[in-house]
Amino acid sequence: MKSHKDLTVYKTSIDLVIDIYQQSQNFPDSEKFGLTSQIRRASVSIPSNIACPV
Repeated sequence: MKSHKDLTVYKTSIDLVIDIYQQSQNFPDSEKFGLTSQIRRASVSIPSNIACPV
């Protein structure tokens, strides 16, 4: 059986996380603990759920 790291969807989701972090660096400082944090956490949850489904 393959690891989750071999799945195309997992690799794509990691790329998405990287893109989200890069793009959210340009958000205003006033959003650092609001929108920026929420978007980053949501993006990280995608590969996390693929790697460890319940």
